[in-house]
Amino acid sequence: MKVLELAQIMAGPTCGMMLADMGADVIKIEKLPGGDDSRGYREPRVNGVSAPFMILNRNKRGMALNLKSKEGREILLRMVKDADVLTENYRRGTLEKLGLGYDVLSAINPGLIYCAVSGYGRTGPWADKGGFDLIAQGFSGLMSVTGEPGRPPVKTGNSIADINAGILAANGILAAYAHKLKTGRGQVVDTSLMEAALQQTYWHAAIYFATGESAGPTGSAHLLTAPYQAFRASDGWLNVGGANQANWERIADALGHPEWKSDPRYATNSARMANLNALTEEMSAAFITRSKDEWIALFDAVGVPAGPVNTIGEALSHPQTLARDMVVDLEHPQAGATKALGCPIHFSETPTSITRHAPMLGEHTRELLREYGYDDAQIDGFVANGVVEEVAAEQPA
Repeated sequence: MKVLELAQIMAGPTCGMMLADMGADVIKIEKLPGGDDSRGYREPRVNGVSAPFMILNRNKRGMALNLKSKEGREILLRMVKDADVLTENYRRGTLEKLGLGYDVLSAINPGLIYCAVSGYGRTGPWADKGGFDLIAQGFSGLMSVTGEPGRPPVKTGNSIADINAGILAANGILAAYAHKLKTGRGQVVDTSLMEAALQQTYWHAAIYFATGESAGPTGSAHLLTAPYQAFRASDGWLNVGGANQANWERIADALGHPEWKSDPRYATNSARMANLNALTEEMSAAFITRSKDEWIALFDAVGVPAGPVNTIGEALSHPQTLARDMVVDLEHPQAGATKALGCPIHFSETPTSITRHAPMLGEHTRELLREYGYDDAQIDGFVANGVVEEVAAEQPA
């Protein structure tokens, strides 16, 4: 699969990174001047290179192209002719104004899959509005159910709308690619940050549709089952999942309170949810008596799902994380030795491969233009006229 990535920052690059990890030839086409806006996220930087940019753009080849120039648009149109996919996350109408809308591109390549990731989608009264992860989290209701009761609204600690939009885009592209392999026809794949955030509200939507009421924040507790939350041990926090009756009964025994199993306040899930504050208080008094590792070992022994509340560093250095190849080493021409997150999908026959560092701005411009039939004299002219940019990679100190 050949993918032309015009998308930038997070959602679109997440999509492109996943496709690249699974074997697609992803060509990142960055705007001029400056390239992908995430290159400007100044901290943290590694030998002057943006760490946020590097984490999302490995496994891609990169070129820098001025689409506001006639020659730049002609280069893109030539590249579109044999592309399978083009991704973009501009506001609706931006590429159309440049003469690069789906109608133009599909006329050149009827098999092209055109994937647009926007703030609110390409239809509806808000289709022309821009969007960011924070705005989508607020719109979708996620900020109203995140955090502790009685506190100001907070977003999730990660960019959940951006990342999920990238996953949805990749999923849609793969379905469209299967259709293309059968029919030869491309199509538009359209998703948004708003929908990516709304999709995360399945349980909350179920409650609203059934009752007409909007659930509020519950901290780490689940809104449908208990006990299913974080508890403080003597040396830190752990999560315990009593998501069914059998696990609840094992938890009661492990905590040394078998009488809770027949206590009418806690005997059933409905009763536990109705008396959640009392249950949490009693369980907390038990948990504080041992360390989190002691509790986890005890729960593991009886088959209760439990685990530590790790810092990011603890999670990324855990033996299970490393055993699943979720941390990979890459060598960047300017940043030097770097690490990245691995691919979370594993295949028995077509394993993923992460071998290419995130490109320097314009690092593969000349290589790619040669592949599309331009000679060095033409490329030199493009560089001189600001149509493209190529940057010699600095070597790490």
